[in-house]
Amino acid sequence: MVRSFLSFAASRSWPLFQLDINNAFLHGFIDEDVYMEPLEGLLGVLPCYVYKLQRSLYGLKQASRQRNLELTSKFVSFGFVQSSHEHCLFFKHMTLEFAALLVSNVDILLTRSSEVTLRSVKAYFDKLFTIKDLGHAKYFLGLELARSLHGIHVTQHEYFQDILADSSILHAKLTPTPLPSGIKLVADDGPLLLDSGPYRRLVGRLLYLSFTRPDISFVVQQLSQFLQAPRTSHWSAALHVLRYLKGIPSTGLFFSCSESGQLSAYSDASWASYLDSRRSITNFCIFLGSSYLLEDQETSKDLQVFCQAEYRSMASTISKLQWISYLLHDLHIPVSLPIPFRCDNKAALHITAYLIFHECTKHLEIDCQLVQDQYKLCFIAPSHIPGSAQVADLLTKSLTAADFARILPKLGLSSSAPS
Repeated sequence: MVRSFLSFAASRSWPLFQLDINNAFLHGFIDEDVYMEPLEGLLGVLPCYVYKLQRSLYGLKQASRQRNLELTSKFVSFGFVQSSHEHCLFFKHMTLEFAALLVSNVDILLTRSSEVTLRSVKAYFDKLFTIKDLGHAKYFLGLELARSLHGIHVTQHEYFQDILADSSILHAKLTPTPLPSGIKLVADDGPLLLDSGPYRRLVGRLLYLSFTRPDISFVVQQLSQFLQAPRTSHWSAALHVLRYLKGIPSTGLFFSCSESGQLSAYSDASWASYLDSRRSITNFCIFLGSSYLLEDQETSKDLQVFCQAEYRSMASTISKLQWISYLLHDLHIPVSLPIPFRCDNKAALHITAYLIFHECTKHLEIDCQLVQDQYKLCFIAPSHIPGSAQVADLLTKSLTAADFARILPKLGLSSSAPS
């Protein structure tokens, strides 16, 4: 959702502001009866007395929910509408003005079409909650936002430097790919790590880093399969990722301000890719113009032929395309239909277009119905592309250095924001 919001602000060339709500968890009212003992040293308290809480406190199980309910009610009372497809998104549409909010915990991203709207929103929130106006958004949830005339460049450079400082590879040799070509990690390769804590911490941090670095999403997903009992080979692969990232530490996603708003998608699968379980890996990537919006790697089992994995990947992609189209509608971004949908498997495309193949895929009834329905409604325009042009290949398998370098620029990554 953050990527979509940033792409929206960039495409409209609207400013992006950040607000912080002071003591946000203390604004929620409690519906249940909750009591607490007086703090030690508090004067004027009778023995055996307790306090009944009217508002939530930090640490209560209800605190997050009550804070969210209170914020939502205040936003709605000011005229904002909560998106039914993404509850952290609020938007307000008037005749000549539009404003959108993205709420995450106590941080708020705000974009608007006029200065008048901005001032009124800030004044309203400050009166209710006492906000901290952080000005133009530059650092949000660990994301470094650099704005230029051409768009928004999003990186996690400082976050990666912290990861690198905690590792032991500051002077290690760089690598051109996140994972050696053709390598497949297995559960019982090598001795167990004596201490699995560093491995788990590193993989967790890499998972968050992949928000702006989709080029490592495949290998990080592979590494996350072995958190229970990591081995030395898995640790070596994790360090290999750091050696790759060390060569391009400032690379991140770029959201251009000159986008047409045309959605497009790539769908791919790697059949029986897991050597341990023979599961298949399916993945897709969705773009708004050249801006990278979404990927979602999944594993599927009990697939007898390759086209089944590809077809399930198509179904997952269409579900996400529908969700994104709903969000773009909330943000008043027109979606041109049909959406270009690219797949490198002709059998899966034949199943989509021709009902004669339906008898061969009865076990895929739900997926088949979804894909064919959306094809008939002209929501998608499936087309075949050669494997060499499949962008999603980078998200489903380890590639050679040449293939990786060829696909990488198509993910909307940039080493710096154009000035």
